[in-house]
Amino acid sequence: MPLNAAELLLVLADQGRLPLRLRLANALRDAIRRGQLPAGTTLPSTRILANDLGLSRGVVVDAYAQLAAEGFVRSRPGAETTVVYAGTVALPEQWHKRSPAPRPVPELDLRPGWPDLSAFPRAAWVTATREVLTELPDAQLGYCEPWGAWELRRALADYLSRVRGAMTAPDGVVVVSGVTQGLTLLCRLLLLSGTSRLAVEDPSNAVQRELLSRLGMDLVDVTVDGGGLDVDALTATRARAVLCTPAHQYPTGAVLSPERRERLLRWASESGGLIIEDDYDAEFRYERGPLGCLQGMDPARVALVGSVSKTLAPALRLGWVLTPPYLLAALRGIKRDDDFGSNAIAQHVLARLLESGRYDRHLRGLRRRYRERRDAFLRAMERRLPDWTVMGNAGGLHLTLALPPGVSEGRLVAAAAARGLSVLGLETMQGSTVSGPGIVVSYARATPDMSEEAVTRLFQATQFVDQVTSEMEARVTSAAILWQNLG
Repeated sequence: MPLNAAELLLVLADQGRLPLRLRLANALRDAIRRGQLPAGTTLPSTRILANDLGLSRGVVVDAYAQLAAEGFVRSRPGAETTVVYAGTVALPEQWHKRSPAPRPVPELDLRPGWPDLSAFPRAAWVTATREVLTELPDAQLGYCEPWGAWELRRALADYLSRVRGAMTAPDGVVVVSGVTQGLTLLCRLLLLSGTSRLAVEDPSNAVQRELLSRLGMDLVDVTVDGGGLDVDALTATRARAVLCTPAHQYPTGAVLSPERRERLLRWASESGGLIIEDDYDAEFRYERGPLGCLQGMDPARVALVGSVSKTLAPALRLGWVLTPPYLLAALRGIKRDDDFGSNAIAQHVLARLLESGRYDRHLRGLRRRYRERRDAFLRAMERRLPDWTVMGNAGGLHLTLALPPGVSEGRLVAAAAARGLSVLGLETMQGSTVSGPGIVVSYARATPDMSEEAVTRLFQATQFVDQVTSEMEARVTSAAILWQNLG
């Protein structure tokens, strides 16, 4: 479709006594050379361009004829004028640098962090979107409150109270673009208040650790065992804030014990500290009964952070923070200054799913799906790798596998990758505490057949590592014997 002068962004420079036809030809030639008008672009007709620029049609006809004679355009009577010049555009030097080639996607990727995206409830989302766009008043298509649409805050307050035992009201909810933004905003508030020391679980999410360190937080590691966060070790750090995952610790899968919950809340009360509760994978439990959030036990000391990235999809970028009352105004302000609010239409659609019960139905289906996939993976482990210790299998979307004695974690991860299987080594998530070797695998995207194949490749990788280790030990032994004989 031909352009008009406004779409060309064409300006005729003041070039003294130079005739208009030449000034127009120069402007068009420069635009073509810069790549502003690439080859194949259809220029406006002589009549339209003359009218848009306030020129006579003859001036435009002469300019087009000049460019055609120079080989920049192709112009025939009664036909469109098209750019044919395809010279090299002078771009900044750094733009010519090639980006690194994308890494090949592993054939079987069991690294944690992703849900099964094929389970996204497309039909329910489309239906809710249609309902929202049909019923939403025009006024609500403008800027909503930066801390979230009231309808979603109301729906989240009701849902989190019912399902997680949270204590809040719509005004206590701040809608954010996922857990990452929620944590970022809270830590920025801590820094503004003069608090930079943050206790974190060890092991824990390596990406979060890097992010918070870049923000300027001074991270202090606190050990985790079968009962969750070690509160005695936390007290010894003298930190005034702690980030924890009490519902399903990442990556060990430990659940914070009732006794430690009480002690953690007592620590916050006595020290004036803040507990940042990442409600990680709380929706997915299989063998254990429901367990409420810490925030519901002491809303004055706990900030609860959650999202729909695992229950729906990361692409939605929707999450929430339930913050203590003393932080609410500051959190609203920093959210407003950060991005002026999350996507309003998506917020209304999520609110509709929550209020209609469709979100609950979707979650029930997800739990069945993930439980079946977990069971399939565990059966494959029992057949192929029965001597491995499995942790965190009562909930969540991943398993932590403790390696048998003598198996090198780094070699195993590399050997698995060589066989098209991608897993995550436990060492990448450890801070100052060094525990035994292990790997973390997600079964969320693995069908039963994929789990069988993945565990088979893991078994093959283990055999390879054992063989390499034995050969190395044999060489060391031979070298030692030779050295003794020479001595």
